[in-house]
This record gives sequence, structure tokens and C-alpha cells, in this order.
Amino acid sequence: MQSPAPANLITGFLGVGKTTAIRHLLAEARPAGERWAVLVNEFGDVGVDATRFEDDAAIEELPGGCLCCTLGAPFRIALARLLRRSRPSRLLIEPTGLGHPARILDLLREFEQQGAISLRATLTLIDPRQLDDPRVAGHDAFLDQAQLADVLVAHKTDLCSAGERATFQAWARSLYPPKQRIEEAAHGCIDPAWLDESAGRAGPAGSAAAPHHAGHHDHHADRAATPEPGRPVRAEQAGGAAAACGWIFHPDDAFNRQALLRALETLRGSQRVKGVVRTGRDWLRVDVDADGVRMEATAWRGESRLEIIGPADGISWAATEQALLAARRDAGE
Repeated sequence: MQSPAPANLITGFLGVGKTTAIRHLLAEARPAGERWAVLVNEFGDVGVDATRFEDDAAIEELPGGCLCCTLGAPFRIALARLLRRSRPSRLLIEPTGLGHPARILDLLREFEQQGAISLRATLTLIDPRQLDDPRVAGHDAFLDQAQLADVLVAHKTDLCSAGERATFQAWARSLYPPKQRIEEAAHGCIDPAWLDESAGRAGPAGSAAAPHHAGHHDHHADRAATPEPGRPVRAEQAGGAAAACGWIFHPDDAFNRQALLRALETLRGSQRVKGVVRTGRDWLRVDVDADGVRMEATAWRGESRLEIIGPADGISWAATEQALLAARRDAGE
């Protein structure tokens, strides 16, 4: 009989690099011959993150809201299916950057009591520069993620000043309960030894109040809808101060790289933009945040997908869609 799989929750606010860290662990830290599984949650309805793992790991995606709102039957079914299908040597769970970890950990403890998993440390990644951004540092999800971390990791430290790193260290040491580890990393280079720290030093199950999502409202895409050339399927979602919109394009829709870059540059004020897009024969992984627009080659082959997470006001999804459509190769560029 297989032993319960060690399981880690890897949290962090939008754009902090959780997916990059998990990709590093899969590529560089996983022992030879071991099969790892990843449960990915996205705030919006258009699944993007599962396309970003180019590995033989077992991937299960749960789109359409943060895990704290999709807990219950959808989460239990997705996790049970993933464990049954892959029988992993380790399970990594990546909630959306807007997710509160307390209720997720409560549910994982139920799976642990059933003998399905062995819960290990919760890792929370924080960009030290976020401490200077009141939109992030004052967000209840950010505070919950830091509070419940067993291992707190300053990520993207290559982009931080010495003062920003020192501020992070002082802030991290002020948190209670104290962390098992306070570490630094860049480019997703997470030490796999951190995964095996024990869980639960940050407080007992149920110690945090269940999150309240005021005004949560969804405009879900028709799951059966099929995009047509030049007519993508669009999914919108809003919850409190956050909003998300995603697009799935027809496989024949290809983008002009320079025109797309110009369109994406206008979105740097959003909290996060991510996707996979086709530019002729090439496919690119796209990330946009305050640091700029990044594109890199990807092995993904399918339809182009793009998702934007940003403030609930000040964004016209219709205008954004028109700008994206104008960046297609057959749109005169």
C-alpha cells in the first residue's frame, strides 16, 4: 500500500512567481523516477496555468474562483481525482494569488486524517517590493498568506534593493507565530528541503476567520461555447475589489508579435496578465506586471489564451478585446 503523499500549499499574492517556483521544483528538485502532482487554482474562468507546466507531472486545474470560494464538492472531487489518477510521490497545491489559505488547510487536514496525504509546510512567496504597495500589503488575502506560512520566502530578490530586503526581513521577524524559516530566492529557485518542514506552526486549523467576499459576482463563460476565428470566448469575473477577464481564441487566430506587445504594454497597470499565445509558427508564454512584458517560448500547442486580473473599476473588457483582436496577424498588421 502506497504511503500518503507529502503535500505542500504554495501561496503568494498575484505575480509573485508561484508558478515559476513550482516549475523549478518539477524540473530541478524532483528525484529521478518520482511522479509529482500539481493542483492549480485560478481566479478567472479561463484556465491558463495548467498550460505552463511543460513536464510529465500530473496536473489538475480548478478555475472559476479562488479556492476558498470553490471549496466543498469541486475541490474534493478535483483533489481526489488527481490523487487517484496519478498516485503521486508529492502533491503541490497552487491557489490563486487572491486566495485565503486557512480554509484550504482545513480541507487538506481532512484528507490527511483519511490517510490520503501527509501535510507538510505551507510556503508563502512574497516580493519584498509589495510591502511598499498599499493595494497589496493591506489586502486581507496577502496578510492571511503571510500569517499562515510555515516558510516565508522573499522572492524576486534579484530585483530588490538592499533596503527592501532588509525591510522584508524585519517585517517577517515581527510576524506571530514566528516562522520556521525566513528565506530568500530568485527565479523560482526554491530549496526542496523547505518542502519537508513540518506543517502547522502558524496556528491550529480554524484559527483564521473564513474569508468574506463582498459583492462576489460572476459572469461565467458558456463552458460549451466554441471560439470562432476573430470571435473569442470571453469569461468575466468580479469579486470585491478584484476583477478578472479571460479569452480563449480560435486555434487559427495568430498574433503579430510587435502589435501584441504594444497592446500588452497598455495593460501594465493591471495586477497581473498571463497567457499563452500563437504568433505564426511560434507559441509564447506571456506575463505582464509592473516590471514589464515578458515573452518566452513554450511547448504549448492549442488555442491562444489570455487572462487579466486587475481592479474592478477602470477596465473596459470590450475595449481590451478589440485591442487584442486588432493585434492579430490578419488584422492589417
